[in-house]
Amino acid sequence: MAIALIIFIVLLLLQVPISFVLGMTTIIYIIVSDNMGLLATAPQRLYSSLENYGLLAIPLFMLAGELMNMGGITSRLINFSKTIVGHFRGGLAYVNVISNMLLASIIGSATAQIAMMSRIMVPSMEKEGYSREFGASTTAAAGLLGPIIPPSMLFIIYGVSSGASIGSMFLAGVFPGILLGLMFIFLIAYIGMKQQWATHERTSISEMSKSFLQVLPALLVPGIIIIGILSGVFTPTESAAIACVIALIVGFFFYRELKIKDLPQIMINTAMTTATITLLIAMANLFGWMLSFEQIPQAIAQWMVSITENPWVFLLIVNIFLLFVGMFMDGIAALIILVPIFAPLLSNYGIDPIHFGVIICINLTIGLLTPPIGAGLYIASSLGEVKLETLTRAIWPFLIASFIGLFIITYWPQMVLWLPSVLK
Repeated sequence: MAIALIIFIVLLLLQVPISFVLGMTTIIYIIVSDNMGLLATAPQRLYSSLENYGLLAIPLFMLAGELMNMGGITSRLINFSKTIVGHFRGGLAYVNVISNMLLASIIGSATAQIAMMSRIMVPSMEKEGYSREFGASTTAAAGLLGPIIPPSMLFIIYGVSSGASIGSMFLAGVFPGILLGLMFIFLIAYIGMKQQWATHERTSISEMSKSFLQVLPALLVPGIIIIGILSGVFTPTESAAIACVIALIVGFFFYRELKIKDLPQIMINTAMTTATITLLIAMANLFGWMLSFEQIPQAIAQWMVSITENPWVFLLIVNIFLLFVGMFMDGIAALIILVPIFAPLLSNYGIDPIHFGVIICINLTIGLLTPPIGAGLYIASSLGEVKLETLTRAIWPFLIASFIGLFIITYWPQMVLWLPSVLK
């Protein structure tokens, strides 16, 4: 097992894609430990890890996001946000956060949002007089809201891995997502007052109403998803298919920006993204299988129980551990590996699985912005044309705000559980 651990660390440091790191480490472990019987069953393990109905929601939500983006939704969300908060001091930074909050209810992927918004918002903010590193850091931080505000790919994977209700996970993410968005807004307000940014002319009521009517069809998507799941009309997986249908209708008939010729490229983008995610899920399950064979989860569980019986101390230790893991490992891979380790401990400490699911997903999402491996940092740095070390310094105020928000969510369970308990 020590050899496998060394190989795992070396491959990570060499920046080998995490899917291959997990798969190669597992295969090398099997060969070195002379457990060739495991090698024969590895292909079956890869296949069975993807044989879950709930995972169908991932490509469908990816397709809905591609359709909405190609159909003109992004520009309308940004324009609508400008009419609401664009006149405030630091208005374009507020627009960045609010637009990401609205996009999060459609796309559900942090990396996709960071990539999309970095191309749009960083140059726009630079033209308005903001530094490029502040624009890139704001965009990267606001992109964290993608996997938290429903629908969320991480929530789907957690629900599949733990057996928790995906519909309840969607509802549980609403208030934490809003809280983190407000934390970023308060931080921007403080920076704006400190640096005395300029204000702009307020948008008229008629322009605001016109912008709202333009964006309303797009905002129907998350509303229909949540209402449909709560009413029992369709499951979370089926809701993803409904979202695709609505996205097609909105893009073709309301905004008329979606063309037949765009569909092949949309399908290719969706297929590539889905293939990347499913490969990662399969390899992470294979890696988790290796850990289970070595009884690593049981050893960690016993160690955690031996440290403390207090649930609040347990959650603190888990948070520190997850933030550390998020610095080095992709969130989806970490989620699949770690959920089977921690899930059996929750009943011992009286922790609700839905509450814990939100905590672990937020932790691993924050990991997207923490060096040295944070994928969100690299995306924002590359597309925002900002040096990585400069962006790393600029992102810290937003990370501190995220840590404070995570602390509130961890030790105020009702913020997470109230909405699912009322509406379910």
